[in-house]
Order: sequence, then structure tokens, then C-alpha cells
Amino acid sequence: MNTLFLLVSNAPDELTQAINTLGLAREAGVKGIVYLSVTRSAEYTDVSHFTAKHAVERMIEQMDLPATVLRPSYFFQNDATFKDPLVKAGLYVSPIGDKGVSMVDVRDIADAAVIELLRRDRAPVALPRATYELSGPDALTGDSLAKLWSDALGREVRYAGGDLDAFEKAVKTKAPAWLAYDLRAMMRRYQVDGAVATPTDIERLTTLLGRPPRSYRDFARETARSWQA
Repeated sequence: MNTLFLLVSNAPDELTQAINTLGLAREAGVKGIVYLSVTRSAEYTDVSHFTAKHAVERMIEQMDLPATVLRPSYFFQNDATFKDPLVKAGLYVSPIGDKGVSMVDVRDIADAAVIELLRRDRAPVALPRATYELSGPDALTGDSLAKLWSDALGREVRYAGGDLDAFEKAVKTKAPAWLAYDLRAMMRRYQVDGAVATPTDIERLTTLLGRPPRSYRDFARETARSWQA
């Protein structure tokens, strides 16, 4: 294949890794690139990994690289890590707020990436740049997510609220302090601004996938069944 899928995980040198990789790809004459960015990359300037990804998008644009930029929202599967508080305490603990976030299933991200990689690889010439917002169909809030988990688990689940100090402290037990602060900043922006997809975003993703994006309700039900098996 003559195409590159570029995903750089949250790291202190994320920007350097991504920019250098794109430079090497350009020098090698790569015909197509699919870059995994993030939704609101240009707006959430106080969230370090969002700003890093926006800088990479700027390079892609300035250098006119033959790339598809995928901008996913918060992953459904992040919430699978909250099994214990959901099942044992009946609490949904991600401090997502009440503005609404159009979360996305990682399987939809994978499908979109494969579609674009193959489209670019099979094209006789390098294709123009393209950008897709990757979001699910629903604007989800802390309370609505708790209700979805109540239905999926068959027990009462309540939203634990938006305490960012508690969230950052919990993340620090499993991750470096810089990452805990980065994720806190992301959650704060979700609480203040939300991240709701537009109808056009959903329509374009549906066209790309050839089907509607997956719903959080279905994800919660599938996950609950796997926990109960």
C-alpha cells in the first residue's frame, strides 16, 4: 500500500511525533494519508492534545498533503472502563456535563479509516484533502447517559456530577499528572461548551459509512450483556 494511517496517542511529544511522521511521508511520496485528529481541535485551545492535533491539521493544509482528516468525538468505549461504579455503585462517573456531547463508537472510527485508506490507495492519482467529523447520532448528557445505563443494566444509575477535582484525582491514580490535567481540561470544555454534532456532520458520516453511525444505547446494551455473561 502507498497510504499511511497516522494515529499518535496522547503523549508529551505528540506534536513532534506527528509532524515528523508527516514530513517523512511527504519525502517518501506517500499517495494518501488518513490522520486521526479530534473534534473541536481548533476551538479547545486550552486542551493540549486538541491543540497539538490542530497544529498537525495546519501542516496538512499548508503543505497540501493528500490526506483525510478524521475528527472523532469522545469514544463510547471510554465508558466501558467505568464498570465498577456503574455495576457496584449505580453511578455514571464521567463528568460530561449537561451541554451535550455527540459521542462515537470506535468501530465507526475504524470503518471510516479503512474506507478512506482504501479509497486513497486504489485511486490512480493522489486525491484532494477531505475532513469528516465522526460523531454518534445523539447529544448525550450526564443525566441521559445515566438513564441509558439504567435501562441497559436493569438497575438505577445516577449521574455522579461534574466534580473535576475528583475526576482529575481519580485519573492520577492510573495516569501521569500531565495527562490527568489534559483530560480535566477536555471535560471542562465539554461542560462549558458541549460538542454536539450538526445534522450535516451525521449525514456526511452516514454517507461515508453507507449506514447510520452506531447509537450509544446499543453500545450500552451490548456492554451490559458482556458484563453479565
